[in-house]
Amino acid sequence: MNKLLARLLAVALLAAASTVSAVAHAQQLQPVDRIAAVVNEDVILRSELDRAVRNILAQYASRQEQLPPRDVLERQVLERLVLVRLQVARAAETGVRVSDEEADAAVATVAAQNNLSVEQLRQQLARDGLSYADFRSSLRDELVIQRLRQRFGQTRISVTDGEVDAALAAQTSGGTQYRLAHVLVALPEGATPEQIALAQQKIDGVKALIDKGEMDFAAAAVRYSDSPNALEGGDLGWRGLGEIPGAFAGPIRSMQAGQVIGPVRGPSGFQLLKLVAVRDAAQAEPRNVTQFHARHILARITDTAGDAAAKAKIDTLRARIDGGADFAKVAAEDSDDLNSRPQGGDLGWFVPDAYGPEFASQLAALQDGQVSSAFKTQAGWHIVQRVGTRQANVTDENRRAQVRETIGQRKLEDEWNRLLREMRGEAYVDIRTGATTETPAAPPNPGG
Repeated sequence: MNKLLARLLAVALLAAASTVSAVAHAQQLQPVDRIAAVVNEDVILRSELDRAVRNILAQYASRQEQLPPRDVLERQVLERLVLVRLQVARAAETGVRVSDEEADAAVATVAAQNNLSVEQLRQQLARDGLSYADFRSSLRDELVIQRLRQRFGQTRISVTDGEVDAALAAQTSGGTQYRLAHVLVALPEGATPEQIALAQQKIDGVKALIDKGEMDFAAAAVRYSDSPNALEGGDLGWRGLGEIPGAFAGPIRSMQAGQVIGPVRGPSGFQLLKLVAVRDAAQAEPRNVTQFHARHILARITDTAGDAAAKAKIDTLRARIDGGADFAKVAAEDSDDLNSRPQGGDLGWFVPDAYGPEFASQLAALQDGQVSSAFKTQAGWHIVQRVGTRQANVTDENRRAQVRETIGQRKLEDEWNRLLREMRGEAYVDIRTGATTETPAAPPNPGG
C-alpha cells in the first residue's frame, strides 16, 4: 500500500471512536474486553487501545529504538484516543454530521487513489488484520473532525491583507523559512508551584538526554512530549519568522540546522525547539500548480425535493450517461446548477480545492473522461466528469490565495490545539488501565 493508505490506516486505528455508543458496543463484546478509559459518557475499550498501539509498533518496525517503553507509548496513544472521542462528541453537539453516503464515498476515494476497488480494499484490510467496519467508521470520524475544524476556522480565524502582503514581501526579498520540531511539557491553567517545578525538572532532564546524545530529538518527542504531534516526532512543519513565537524567533536566525534551543516557558508549558532545516521562502511555493477542467451535474436538495429525491435524480442521470448519453447534453437539460447548465455543466479550469474538498477528492480519483459516482456536498448531490488536467503558472492572485491559506492553516493549528487543551481540561476522563495520562516522571538529571 502507498503512503496515503498507510496514513489513513493509522488514522483508522487511532481514531477508533464510533458514532454508535461505545458503551453499547462494549456490551456486545466478550467479557474479557475491559474498559481502558471513561471519557465523559463514553468509553475507550482495551481492545481499541491495544489495536492502536499495535499499529504504532508496526509503523516503527524498523525504528523500534525510537519508541518509549510500552506503558509510556500506551499513555501517548490513549491520550490521542481521548482527544478523538472529545472531538467527535463536540461535533455531534454542534450538529456536524457525515452521512452513510459520504462515508462510502470517502472509502471509495481511498480505494481509487490506491488503484483498488472497494472490494480489493476490503481484502487488503483483512490481510493486514483490520476490520473494514472499523476502518470505515474511523474514516468517518476523521471526516467529522475535519468538518468541525473547518467550521471552527470559519468562525475564529481571519487573515488580513497586511499579513498576506508581509509574507509575500518576505518571499520576494529572499526571506527564510524554518522547519521546526518541538517537545512540549504542558502545564495546566493556574499551575501550582509544585506542578511548575515538576515540569521544569522534566524538560531539563529531556534536554540533558538530547545534549548527551542518549536520545535523538524525534525519539524524545515521541516519549516525553505532551503535544498532539508527539507521535510524529514533534514536527511543526515549515514556518516563517512571523509565525514563530518571539522567544524563539530571535535565536533561530543564528542557529544551524540540527541545533536545539530551550527550554522556554510559553502559554502552553515548557518547550524545546529544534531547527530541522532552512530554505528560501521564494522556493517554498511551486511555480506551477495543477488545474482541473471538469463538468458537473447538480441535483439540488430543497425543502420540496429532499435528500432522497435529489439522490434518486442524480442516480437516474448517472444511469443515462452510463447508457451512452452525452454528459454535456444531460447537464444542459437537467442540472440544477443554473450557472454552469447553459455551458453543459462546464466549470472551466480551476485549482483542486476551488469547489471544496469533496470535488477535489473525486477529481483526483478520476482519469480524463471518466465520470464520478454520485457524491454529496452542502449544495446537493453531484456527478462530475474530469475533462483534463494541466500545470499552470501561479498568478499573483493564486500566490496570494496560497499564502493566505498557509497563514490561515498555521493560525488554525495553534487555535485548534488551544481548544483541544481546553476540551481536555474540562472533560471527565477516568483512566482504567496501567496507562496514565498523568505527567510521567522526569528523566534523571545529570549528576542527580
